Amino acid sequence: MNKDQLIGWVLAIASIIVIVLYGWLVFFTQWSLFLLQLTGFIAIAGVFGILAWIGYTLATTPPPKPIEEIEKEIEEELKKLEQEAQQQQPQQGATTS
Repeated sequence: MNKDQLIGWVLAIASIIVIVLYGWLVFFTQWSLFLLQLTGFIAIAGVFGILAWIGYTLATTPPPKPIEEIEKEIEEELKKLEQEAQQQQPQQGATTS
């Protein structure tokens, strides 16, 4: 059995134990109301915590450049490359003669 399979079995068995333990705590102990409240709070805090993180990221990330500006930069770079290529062609012709 390789390491990944062992980790998989450990996770599966641990999950089943947690499910059984949670069910027992909810249905057969006096802690059921508190446990349900805690579970509900964790679920809501998790969902809205993720939403807050997404909102914060959207609010603090600068907007992307407009496509027109990017296209203009690409055209300028292409012109520079073409000019460099044209300047190198005469030099290569002079050295091969």
